[in-house]
Amino acid sequence: MRLTFLKSALLAALWLAAGSLAHAAAPLPALGTDAKQNTVSGLSSGAFMAAQFSVANSAAVSGAGIVAGGPFYCAGLGSLNGAERFLTTATTLCMRPLGPVPSGAAAWQAAQKFAGQGLIDPVANIQRQRLYIFTGASDSIVLSKVVAQTRAFYQNAGVPDAQIRYVDNVNAGHALLTANEDDLACPANAAPNLNNCGFFQSQDILRQLYGQLKPPVAKLSGELRDFDQTEFSKKGYTGLSDIGHIYIPAACRKESCRAHVVFHGCTQQDNGNDKSIGMGNRFYTSTGYNEIADSNRIVVLYPQIRSDPNRNPQGCWDFWGYSSKDPVNPDYYVKKAPQMAAIRAMVDRLNSPRLKGDRHEREHPR
Repeated sequence: MRLTFLKSALLAALWLAAGSLAHAAAPLPALGTDAKQNTVSGLSSGAFMAAQFSVANSAAVSGAGIVAGGPFYCAGLGSLNGAERFLTTATTLCMRPLGPVPSGAAAWQAAQKFAGQGLIDPVANIQRQRLYIFTGASDSIVLSKVVAQTRAFYQNAGVPDAQIRYVDNVNAGHALLTANEDDLACPANAAPNLNNCGFFQSQDILRQLYGQLKPPVAKLSGELRDFDQTEFSKKGYTGLSDIGHIYIPAACRKESCRAHVVFHGCTQQDNGNDKSIGMGNRFYTSTGYNEIADSNRIVVLYPQIRSDPNRNPQGCWDFWGYSSKDPVNPDYYVKKAPQMAAIRAMVDRLNSPRLKGDRHEREHPR
């Protein structure tokens, strides 16, 4: 009886192990994307992440799309003291301030200071970036007066107005905007924060960041793949999920392409097998990025955050310091911060020359 039980247990363990291996994601491929045309975008916490990543890594990022997000280093711009001051500022001043708003000019001063300390790239790089900055007229989560300071940051940084598209005249709530019938009404301020406003905002973002593009395709020709994020989380706590996603247009198997990173908002992650939070695959399959990327040789990277009941219950990107070793003096905004370094390593991987031994190269030889 005991032997039979042990046999059954062993077989069950082997079956689980085999299933785990079968579903293990492949490494993020090296695709030889153009290192001079890396761009990023995001909604809400993802917008804050897009802003801080593109400022901290300004030498490697040519543009950013910021939808309902405040300026660089926003959570550090408050006047509060104490262990929770960054978190408190992030959830008050940087979202729904009752009094003064976070200052874009002060954020620019902070960026100059950090650059002087070698914590971020030289800020002169920012002047060449192209920006798409959006605030919905009905957004009650991150108020328009906060997002206005994001534009003020870039104006203080010397970015010409011709390189900034600032949109504040759409009656939208707190969401990434789509033309999907099943998404929420345009003025809604509710999860899953995908609102049908009659157009795909993702495509407007990419047009602003890259200039004139070909129309989006009706049918995708490329490949949507999972990739292993754990190799980018080996130097400490990042909050990343084990698996991220990437869309590779068919043309990128033979031609030079660009790389665009999309940061989801809070509660928009796929969250693996935990169905109690997140939105499954909707963010990286239905928001319109892949369709315009397919016809314009743009690889789209969708890194994923995992919700954490102790540090990050809503699955947000870190714009106040939950991934820092010292939350009283967090480093979330510098190049070496856990999430910042992980995403930079992913971008560097995409920019690296394609390896002949890469699985994607074997499956799709040139």
